[in-house]
Amino acid sequence: MPTDPFVPTSISEAPRHKQSMPVGIAVPPSRSWRGGRPGEVGTDIPVGRLAGNPSPNGGFAISLAHRQRDAWTLGPHEYIGDATAVVAEIAMKRASQFGRAPMKGDVDVAVALMGYDGSADTAFIALRASMVHDADHHYELRRRVVDLVPAELLRNPDARIAEHVAAWRSNIVAI
Repeated sequence: MPTDPFVPTSISEAPRHKQSMPVGIAVPPSRSWRGGRPGEVGTDIPVGRLAGNPSPNGGFAISLAHRQRDAWTLGPHEYIGDATAVVAEIAMKRASQFGRAPMKGDVDVAVALMGYDGSADTAFIALRASMVHDADHHYELRRRVVDLVPAELLRNPDARIAEHVAAWRSNIVAI
């Protein structure tokens, strides 16, 4: 089989990665994203019932939620698939508030809000179980749960979310 003349024949000829940032400087965080290409939702983001929250690569929140769901604390009659679906959707909503793709911190905030980190009392666990029941299979139910979380709460920094969780939980009534 012939070899392409541009393919290096030895390891010493292979291109090496050159550091583009000065030593000691970390890669900066990603910038905010706004759709502007054809087919993307631009500044006219739809609002209302079942509209959702567009963000780049929003579905990555599902992968992030799956990675840490073994550490969650569920109630006696809760299904892990329902919890994962709701946590991922809340993480997507939070990421969309900042105009970026979801990251681990967004999933952590969603887990804390829903009390899957073990911080929920028994009354909220019973309410949560009835709210998220079958959310894995029903988009409309999942959207109703996610719409209970105000965008203003999700815009808070990670460290300040814990201050508002108890107040948010006390204002929740069954759907």
